[in-house]
Order: sequence, then structure tokens, then C-alpha cells
Amino acid sequence: MLFKDITIIDENYEEQKHMNVLVEGKSIKYIGKEIPKDYRGEVYDGKNKVLAPGFFNIHCHIPMGILRGYGDGLPLQKWLFEKMFPYEDRLTEEDCYWAGKLGAIELIKSGVVSFTDMYLNIENIITGIKESGLKGNISHGISAFTEFKDYKEIKGFKDTIRLYEKYKDIADDTIKIDVGLHAEYTSNGDLVREVAAYAKEKNLRVHTHVSETKKEHEECKMRHGMTPTAYFEKNGLLDQPLTAAHCVWIEGEDFDILKEKDVTVAHCISSNLKLGSGFAPIKEMMEKGIKVGFGTDGASSNNNLNMLEEMHLASMANKGINHNPQFMTNQEAFKMATLNGAMSQGRMDTGSIKEGNRADLIVFDFDKAHLQPVHDVLSSIMFSAQSQDICLNMIDGKVVYKDNELTSLDRERIIYEVKSINKRILTEL
Repeated sequence: MLFKDITIIDENYEEQKHMNVLVEGKSIKYIGKEIPKDYRGEVYDGKNKVLAPGFFNIHCHIPMGILRGYGDGLPLQKWLFEKMFPYEDRLTEEDCYWAGKLGAIELIKSGVVSFTDMYLNIENIITGIKESGLKGNISHGISAFTEFKDYKEIKGFKDTIRLYEKYKDIADDTIKIDVGLHAEYTSNGDLVREVAAYAKEKNLRVHTHVSETKKEHEECKMRHGMTPTAYFEKNGLLDQPLTAAHCVWIEGEDFDILKEKDVTVAHCISSNLKLGSGFAPIKEMMEKGIKVGFGTDGASSNNNLNMLEEMHLASMANKGINHNPQFMTNQEAFKMATLNGAMSQGRMDTGSIKEGNRADLIVFDFDKAHLQPVHDVLSSIMFSAQSQDICLNMIDGKVVYKDNELTSLDRERIIYEVKSINKRILTEL
């Protein structure tokens, strides 16, 4: 496909007008002012359109859209233990397949090309995701509330090992298997060390929740005499590339540890605000040189998977908290949502519009009253655009969404199945 005479957000996250971008196979072949000679393929008219790198949602639980609005108004611990966990105990493998596909619709339509997920019944989620065209780093949130002789016999651990063996030699890197640890408060030291050792043995990336609430953070200090970040570092969990979700209550040496270990923090501001968890110290992280990306968290605590909304809110709130309208520039926010996210997933050939990179691209339709006139394209996307303004999503060179039509997902069937599942579980509860 040739994107003809289109405005692009280039690899430096700057606006470039009247550009031509040629995609061949999975990659961006050419970017320039001239139209490639002798091109005879499909042409996409760029009039009133903006081509941008697709978004990377680096902390998500996509099947939790089925729990959207369930348990609203509760703090995290009550929300989890009184509402989420009892409902999730009744989710079958097929349930997670359909609920995952519901999440995939929302991700694709809001411009996400790849996501980092932690949940249960992950093989069925993977099946649905592969059908959708999305890319993903998928992990089971391994947890243990009691002591075990062999932690690798825990279902979540067994699933992780089995799926890693299944996908490790597959040339298609659409799906990557990460090692997930749910959190400090849902595990114990032996499990943390087992997870860390397995990740190091297989050279896998790790995904976990860190210091999401004050209660979690302070009770960890009471149990172990150190913060969750220090505790995980001591037990080897940070020795592999790690995505740490939330980090709302990190303090003191935590910043140095996260920087030294090259951890990527998933900033989930909507979820943190809705659950009353607090504000992550993003300014201090960025000043320290810690990598930060954006995550929506699950649609049960957000209550959507809209990355544009996440970027908008994070930029506005962090400017206000720090009394500085120049903090988190539009270029920085775009890099956080794209390149930083791609790097956190170990996807080194995507995240920006650059020759040779994967064609993970989205198009905004600027022919809208709320986007005119255009003084600054990045500003218009950050503060005026809605997810409905995304009119095309291309992943690895394949169009998965165009002009409000999904190319590989049956929206009506998915919604029907999810509503049936929800009705059954609520009846059981």
C-alpha cells in the first residue's frame, strides 16, 4: 500500500506534510516527497489524513472488559477480593477466548497495534488475539497464597512453561510469551525466586504489578522490611527486562533500582485515579531517566482500553500536578505511547515511522469539526482527537481496521457471546 500525499508523525515525532509512505510486506519500504516510480499497487489518499505510529498498550488484562463497571466505587483490595476474584473463578477457557476478542475490538479501534497482557487461561486468549491480527506479549499472572513443594506445578506456571515451549521456535513473532508474577501481596519469596530463575534461564521478559496502592506498599515494608521494588530486586525478579505496572507509591532508592535495572514503568493513570490509588511520580521517574510507557489496565478498572484517553489524561494531569504546562511534551507523550512501549516488549523494529521498521501504523481522519483548524498536528491528536477519528489500523503491513470495519473479527457474534457469559456468571454468583 502507498500512503499518498499524507501528513506523517516522523521518527522524531515531528509533523511532516505531503509525504508518501510505501509499505511492502510487513515493513515500511520508502518515505519521501516523491512517489516511487512504477508503483502500481493500492493507493491510500492522504487528503485530510495523518499517519502516525500505532500505540503500544503495555499493561492490560483484556478479557476484563466483561467486568466493565462491576464493583465500581471500591478500593483495590476490596474490588479484587470481593468482586474480581470470585467472578474470575467462574471464567472458563472458552469464556476468556470470547472476552479477549471483545478487548481486541476495543484495542484495534483505538489505535493499538500491540499490547502487554496478564491474565488466566492465556492459551485461549492467544488464539483469539492471533485471529484479530493484534500483536501481544502475553503472560499468566502467577500467584500463590500458600507454600508449595514445586511451584512449577501451579497451573499458571505450568501454562507459562508449556506456551513458551510452543511458541519459542515459531518464526511469526506476533505473540511473545512473557513471565508474569501477579504481585508481591499475592506471592511469597520462594515463588518470586522461582519465577525469576525461570525467566533468567529462558531469557524471557517479566511483567508484574508494583506499588499500586499505599496499603500494598506499606504492608510489604512491614512484611519484608523493604519496598516491593527492593524486595523484587533482592529476589532476582529485576534481572530480566521487566515491565512494572503502576509504581504509584515508589520511594527513595526505588528510583535508582528501576533506573539501574532498566525497568519500564507502565503508567496507568485512569485506573489509578478510578480506584483512588493515587498519582505515580512520573516527573521524578523521567528526571531519573526511567523509561515510562502507557497502559490502560483492564476495562474493569478504567473502564476502557482507549490509549488516546490515557495519553490525554496523563499529559493534562501531570502538567497540573507539577504546575508546569511544558512538562511531558507532546513528543514525549507520543514516544511513551509508541517507541517506549515497543522497546518494553522487546520489539526493536517498530514504534516509529522509519524506513525498515514494521508497518505498525494508524491513520487519523482530520476532516472533522473538532480537529479544525490545525495549528499543530501533535497537539490536535493529544488534546482534541477521539478514538473514533482513527480510520485505519495496519499491523505488520496488514489492514485490520478501516473506515469503521474490522477485517477479521465478527463484532456482533463476540458481543452476543460475552453477554451470554456474563449472564451465566452473574446467575451463578
